[in-house]
Amino acid sequence: MATHAASRNISGLARALAQHGVMSEAEAEALQLQSHSAGVSFAEQVLSGKRLSAQQLAVFASRAFGVPLLDLSGFDLDQLSRDYIDVKMAQTRRVLPLHKRGNRLYVATSDPANLQALDEVRFKTNLVVEPVVVEDDKLGQAIAKVVESSGATLKDLAALEDIEIGLEEGIPQGSTDEDSEVEDAPVVRYIQKVLLDAISAGASDIHFEPYEKYYRIRYRLDGVLMEVAQPPLAIKDKVASRIKVISRLDIAEKRVPQDGRMKLVLSKTRSIDFRVSTLPTLYGEKIVLRILDAAGVRLGIESLGYDPDQQEQMLFAIGRPYGMILVTGPTGSGKTVSLYSCLQILNQPGTNIATAEDPAEIQLSGVNQVNVNEKAGLTFATALRAFLRQDPDIIMVGEIRDLETADIAIKAAQTGHLVLSTVHTNDAATTLTRLLNMGVAPFNVASSVNLITAQRLARKLCPQCRRPEDIPPEALLRAGFAEADLDGTWQPLGPAGCDHCKGTGYKGRVGIYEVMPISDEMRQVIMRNGNSLDIAEQARREGIRTLRQSGLRKVRTGVTSLEEIEAVTNE
Repeated sequence: MATHAASRNISGLARALAQHGVMSEAEAEALQLQSHSAGVSFAEQVLSGKRLSAQQLAVFASRAFGVPLLDLSGFDLDQLSRDYIDVKMAQTRRVLPLHKRGNRLYVATSDPANLQALDEVRFKTNLVVEPVVVEDDKLGQAIAKVVESSGATLKDLAALEDIEIGLEEGIPQGSTDEDSEVEDAPVVRYIQKVLLDAISAGASDIHFEPYEKYYRIRYRLDGVLMEVAQPPLAIKDKVASRIKVISRLDIAEKRVPQDGRMKLVLSKTRSIDFRVSTLPTLYGEKIVLRILDAAGVRLGIESLGYDPDQQEQMLFAIGRPYGMILVTGPTGSGKTVSLYSCLQILNQPGTNIATAEDPAEIQLSGVNQVNVNEKAGLTFATALRAFLRQDPDIIMVGEIRDLETADIAIKAAQTGHLVLSTVHTNDAATTLTRLLNMGVAPFNVASSVNLITAQRLARKLCPQCRRPEDIPPEALLRAGFAEADLDGTWQPLGPAGCDHCKGTGYKGRVGIYEVMPISDEMRQVIMRNGNSLDIAEQARREGIRTLRQSGLRKVRTGVTSLEEIEAVTNE
């Protein structure tokens, strides 16, 4: 039988099973072919047919090849030699390094005849590999736990090797000898790891920063930049070139800033866009990637942090048939999420919604989204004009930057359309004067704007380690609290730091809002060419809370700290 089996195209574990009469040669050969075509290990293919149990197969392999048998359920996975674990190899080769003793590395496998996998481990670790047979189902579970704890999946890692480009332009410009540099495999893998780690950590931006003596990478987590790595200074040009190639930027142009986009496909159902910005500095190109993760955005006006009366005012404004709603605040203050939370409410089958953005950060089914492209001549104003010929009900403009865009948006608001947009100003009152300074006539502003909301994002205190703070009453009064607030029924809380929040004392962010409906009295102030101080005074008379006052409410309820509110608001 052995001679006949040898003549067949079978090897390893399949051959041993046939030689020992556990299955026929034809069956072993068929299973081996099926495993190759399905892209799974031979052991997995055998178990899928339920001819043998995982335990029976492990006992057979141990005896047939003289390799020790180990029950993985009794092994503490926390004791794994993680320095020698390659997540991708663990999943593709189905091997798991367990323990290092001297120069020997004990590796779990369900198929000790898979010499190619064991040789790969030996090559990567430069250690003597000692295989240990384990049950295949328990090995799969152990590998899954290791992958989960590393924050990556095989689909993530596999897809990262083929990053899809999110631009329509042609091949990268300025191809030179540097093209050989950007194919440098270690640099490619390093960038992949940085991107994966940032996504896993929930970062909003990644900064690659070259300096004279060192090179650093920082993530923006909960609005604060944190250094995560200092790779060798020598790779700064290779990193920049690789990112520029992926983003279809000109790799030969290092003297002027460039902007681009790239797309990372993690699976068939999930992809993440990155907005890429390069900036020439004294010691090389600084690159900032903005992570546009639509799946990580939680839409819903209830979860944004509006006070009940502010939420009611916002819902009333978006329920009106026409007019303009403006959201203002600095970059990264959550304006887009606020607007899309409103659009999600308005997104009904009988409504035509069109948006123009630079770029579209959140994808919402049922909404016609357009990316502006200044180079191609598709500006906000051009897109707005096109929208008005498309029978719209609701229009969202990413940003009002100039008089042309403002004029078209205001005309749309005056002719039966609901228009939502953003303006970069510090508070609600200065938004109106910004429109006037652009050259919009006061009567147009007064007749079109229904509501303005200014916002900031403040870090929330970690619920597991926040602690009471002893702040003197004088400091609380200086911060903006009223005498009546200091009634002794509450105490401000502050950050402490724990493993849950990685020592920062904060976890997540919450919105702070100044919601200003435009009343008839406010319109009269605008018509009289009132400045921002006049408008702010009128808002105070109407009981509209400033950003600081809204923030102090969050301090009183223990959501955030006074230190954080003083940092993000100015009063």
